[in-house]
Order: sequence, then C-alpha cells, then structure tokens
Amino acid sequence: MYDRSMRNRFMDWFGLSAPILQAPIGSASNVALATAVAKGGGLGSLAMTWTERDDGLAAAAQLKAAGVPFFFNFVLRFGTECPAWYCDSGLPAITLSWGVDAGLIAALKSSGTKVGVQAGSVAGASDAIAAGADFIIAQGIEAGGHVQSSTPLAKLLGETVAIANSTPVIAAGGLSTAADIARVMKAGAQGVMMGTRFVASNESLAHDAYKQALVAARSDDTVYTNCFDIGWPYSMARVLRNSTFEMWEAAGNPAAPNRPGEGDITYRNGEESFVRYCDTPPAPGAVGDLLAGSLYAGTSVDGITSVRPAAEIVASLWAEARELL
Repeated sequence: MYDRSMRNRFMDWFGLSAPILQAPIGSASNVALATAVAKGGGLGSLAMTWTERDDGLAAAAQLKAAGVPFFFNFVLRFGTECPAWYCDSGLPAITLSWGVDAGLIAALKSSGTKVGVQAGSVAGASDAIAAGADFIIAQGIEAGGHVQSSTPLAKLLGETVAIANSTPVIAAGGLSTAADIARVMKAGAQGVMMGTRFVASNESLAHDAYKQALVAARSDDTVYTNCFDIGWPYSMARVLRNSTFEMWEAAGNPAAPNRPGEGDITYRNGEESFVRYCDTPPAPGAVGDLLAGSLYAGTSVDGITSVRPAAEIVASLWAEARELL
C-alpha cells in the first residue's frame, strides 16, 4: 500500500501539495502558466535557454513576488553561459537537459538552488548523480517535444530508481492522467513532469488551433522524428503527424535542403515568418497553415480531452491520483 500521507522529500523541498511539475514547454511556457501550476499545488517552470539575462531576471522577480515555487530550464547543448547568470539570484530550482556539467551544478547549488538533470538513459542518470544533481528527471521516449531518450519510460524509470538511492527521481514522458501518476509513483518516482498536458491549458502560449489538435489527437497520431529540425538540428522530437510530415515521409525522408516544400513559409506572427520544417510551434496571433508546423505532442494525448485552467489540472489530477494510490 502506498503511503497515503503523500509526502516525500521532493515535495517537502518546494512545499508542494501535488508532486506535479510543468515541463519547460519552450515558447508555450510563461509566467502566468508557471504561477497557475504552483497555485494548484505543483511546480511551474520557464524555458529560459534563449532568454536574455535581464528578461530572465525580471521573470524570476515576478514569480518570487507571487510567492510561488518554480524552476528555470536550460538546454546545455546550446552552451552553459545562461544558467551561470542565475547563480546568485535565489532561484528555487534549475533543471538542465541535454548535458551534464558538474562545475555548473556545484556553482548553482552553492547559492542554495536545487539542481535537476534530465536523463534519457541510466548511464546519463548515473553521470548526473555523480556530478551532484539533487534530482533526476527520467524522460522516456513517449515524451513530446525534443526527446533525449530512446527508452520506454517504464524501463528507464525502474532502472533509474534502482541506482538513485536517496536522489529523488521524477518521471517524464507520456503522462497526463491520474492513473499515469499513480503508476509511476508506485514504481518509485517522487513526482511527475507533464508537458503536453500543460500545452493544452488555458494559460499556455500555444495557439488555440494547436491546443485543439492535441485534444483531438490520440497516441497513434504522434511520431518520433527528426523532420522538424530547423532551429534545433540533430535532435529527435515527438510531434503530431501532419501535412508537412506526411509530404516529407512520402518523399523518402530526404535530408535538408532537399525536402519537399523546403523554404515555404507556413505561417506568420506579426512581422516574423516561420518556414516549413522549423522547430517553432504556432503561438497566439499566428496566421497561415498553422497545423503544418511542428506540433509537439507526447503519447499522453490519449488522456487529454479538453483545454483546462492549469491550476485545475494539477489539483484534480492529484486528487484522483491520491484515491488510486
């Protein structure tokens, strides 16, 4: 029987009433979403790799003023300069993905910031623990967006928990329902990270057409591919199958610059244009062939049946999961 007190080390670190983390969902993340997740009892986040220093510090100040727990995420394959800017800024937590940097982890921890590292393999998790990570995010291949892993979450989670000892492990990839939460926590996770579920929330900065596409989709509609690689080369991602992907697949999956429709502008947002195969999903205000863009989606779309307020998502999922546990 699971401990119905429902408290664990990770939750106590941040004062959470629900062990649910909002994944750093790229351009769809924002202060309003992170705040709403925290108001529901979870841990919100912002994707900060491409954010200028002053803008990042301003966002941190807003979240601190709201009195909510949160974390910033940085993708290390694009460099380690940005996270170092926040070493003395009093952030509750920072997560690092696509790399491990022991020196950076030590610097962040010295200022009281908890550091999590996303891992797509047991070897990666082991390296992160050895480098001093406070917690590990075990990301399975079922995840939406850019995916580090080629391993199903169930296998990766079990193997990571087995080597983690006292280091908390957060499960990520293909999770959107109370049953999903209960399953991975029974397997040893101290929390869950959800991305696609929060893209389909009222507060996310995803276009409404994208949100509704997630609601309508099922797991078989997602595909693990490197089709949408402009802006983030040499990376696999899970997206919804759409006209761009089907045209590329029918042509034999050619590499750039020989893909069909290469250079076509699929949609615009203000003065900015977005070409076919780029890695940026449509945001509010975009016009054009929106559903031909990169529509990141995990296999968790099976459990997403409506667009809802983020705080409501967190509170209701955890209430249901507690009953299952």
